[in-house]
Amino acid sequence: MTWPPTFLSPVSETELSNSRGHEVIDFIETLCHLTEDSIAGKTGEKFILRPWQKELLVNLYAEREDGLLKHRRALIGVPRKNGKSALIASLVLEQIVLGVNGGQIYSAAADKEQARIIFKTVKKMIELEPELKDILEVYQNTIYNPMTGSVYRALSSESFTKEGLNSTFIVIDELHAQQNRELYDVLSLSMGARLEPMLVAITTAGTKYDSAGKDSICYQMYNRGIQIAKGEIEDPSFFFAWYQGDEKLNYKDPENWYLANPSMGDIVSEEDMLSASLLTPESEFKTKRLNIWTSTGQSWIPSDAWDALELKNREIIHGEDTILSFDGAFSNDSTAIVAWYLGGEKPHLEIVDLWELPEMDPDPMWSVPIAEVEKTIVDTYRDPSISVREVVFDPARWSRTFMLLDEEGMPVISYPNSAERMVPATQKFYEAVMNQSFTHNGDERLARHIANTVTKTSSRGIMVAKATNKRKIDAAVAAIFGYDRATAPKPPKQPVARFHSI
Repeated sequence: MTWPPTFLSPVSETELSNSRGHEVIDFIETLCHLTEDSIAGKTGEKFILRPWQKELLVNLYAEREDGLLKHRRALIGVPRKNGKSALIASLVLEQIVLGVNGGQIYSAAADKEQARIIFKTVKKMIELEPELKDILEVYQNTIYNPMTGSVYRALSSESFTKEGLNSTFIVIDELHAQQNRELYDVLSLSMGARLEPMLVAITTAGTKYDSAGKDSICYQMYNRGIQIAKGEIEDPSFFFAWYQGDEKLNYKDPENWYLANPSMGDIVSEEDMLSASLLTPESEFKTKRLNIWTSTGQSWIPSDAWDALELKNREIIHGEDTILSFDGAFSNDSTAIVAWYLGGEKPHLEIVDLWELPEMDPDPMWSVPIAEVEKTIVDTYRDPSISVREVVFDPARWSRTFMLLDEEGMPVISYPNSAERMVPATQKFYEAVMNQSFTHNGDERLARHIANTVTKTSSRGIMVAKATNKRKIDAAVAAIFGYDRATAPKPPKQPVARFHSI
């Protein structure tokens, strides 16, 4: 059964019968189209709401006895793959067309790229419907309705302005990814002068704590929503609907999948969930596919899965392609150089060298021996028994070193450890471990750095992080982005390789 969700704030029968959700449903199914091919349908087909989505909208747009909307703020939690993005775009579009005169509509996300995705989806829906193209004006960063004077813009926490907002309708995508509550508070306060404003956050679960180590704004709202749903506190203006699995059940149990996913058996298949449960870290699967909150201390690579990759005494094949990857700091941390040897049946991983602050009687003046690191890279590159295809690095604090290596004519590749790169690279590495797609030599130092690695949720998905500041993970990080480059298509040979970024 897909309705009601696991937690739902109370709405009376009278408020439901007077709901404006029915008009919103009619608008969506009449004028909104799918913008990409999916199990839900092909691009250009009408957006047909699922029964649970219709119930959700009727509850969300419930109307009080005085004729005004019941809810001013809402938190809606659904796992990925349940049609969240199309629903967000449709709600925005309905407000642009049928909202109040002079409306200010905003969609918000944690970063610019995610914010642009929402805007592009709305824009594509307009392009696919001639009736909407005729009445709306689409610009690079805004959409304008000249008949009502309403305007829509996409914002991110990186670029929003605190001044001049007089919002009527706001949707926030993936609220869990906000690093702090500043954007949410600014947008919420911007609705103060409006008669019937609404802020709707639609999100999956994430980690409970923000960048400051406190409960995140999304987790705070989640806990408040549960109190409202259970009748422990009253807040009629706050709407809460949250689907989630049962933490007591195994996350790989199909019963749990059906509890969490309202579109299970429809646009979410058991085959997809099974594949995801086998190839996704447990903590990420729980947050993204079961909508269960996790702490930041979730382990990443199971030790038995890592141990199963061990291949001792693997000999270097003369002249085999090799990727060197490097990650590190200058002081009070560690620096690692790892090698991916690519000439055998599977890629093979080994540590070339590792420099770490001594744990016993640490010297407060200790720093990484930069000259020694540089010499190790150069000597390894010049080793006649291998052919180094690339030297890959995170350029933070080491740009001078790698400009020097570039001057030596070495094939140096810049790989900044941004979410854009590390999220897919982390997933690729995890899947490779679980599928036994590579081997390693059983180095205890590498195993320790892998064991020290936990996951954190960025705006783009799961990345790796330290369990604590004292636990070093540089060898693991170098292994991750080194594997990403090792499995990338082999570039054509060039006469002289020079320093460049990817």
